[in-house]
Amino acid sequence: MLDPAAEITRLKDLLPASWRMHTVIKSSLEQGQVISSTVSQPWQRTIKVMLNFALWGKLSLVERDLLLLREVSLRQQSSWLQVGPYQAITLFAGVGAVIQLNQTDFAGAVIALMLGLVSGWQVWRQSQSGQVQLQADLEAIKAAERRGYTEITATQALLEAIAHCAQIEGRTPSFMELLRSQQLRAILAESSTAVPSPSIWE
Repeated sequence: MLDPAAEITRLKDLLPASWRMHTVIKSSLEQGQVISSTVSQPWQRTIKVMLNFALWGKLSLVERDLLLLREVSLRQQSSWLQVGPYQAITLFAGVGAVIQLNQTDFAGAVIALMLGLVSGWQVWRQSQSGQVQLQADLEAIKAAERRGYTEITATQALLEAIAHCAQIEGRTPSFMELLRSQQLRAILAESSTAVPSPSIWE
């Protein structure tokens, strides 16, 4: 079994500086997943990543690296604090509701709150979308390239890590994992004329 303290230190060093300062990595032997993380809340920036080291150690080093980068990338992608039109509308609606309440304009406050709820729902919906999941894989691969991995190596490792996690956790792959695997295979096909090695998906 891996030394949790040493592995956590290594993984923290792997993260880009902008991700590292907002990421906490902890051991969680009781969880059934190889890796999990907390859902980002609107008022939080810290990402808590939990690793089951009894399962984590069954993966290769490159698979572990790509899984961590992907998990943190996912939370970065789905952050409510990203600048966007719906985030801005939600913020202004909240401020507007407070101002209207201070002026005892209850009708205006209700309208502002309704606008905030609609835009907030759109932010949440975007954060849960399949596009965010797929984009997180691409960002993880880019981050891995900045750490010395080639695009092909990083992509292949992430593809194999998806399959290995399903095996280790004793479950069948989810629909989203199948979509992610399809995208990763497409990247491999574009990056190299070599045929990707077979996996349990095939």
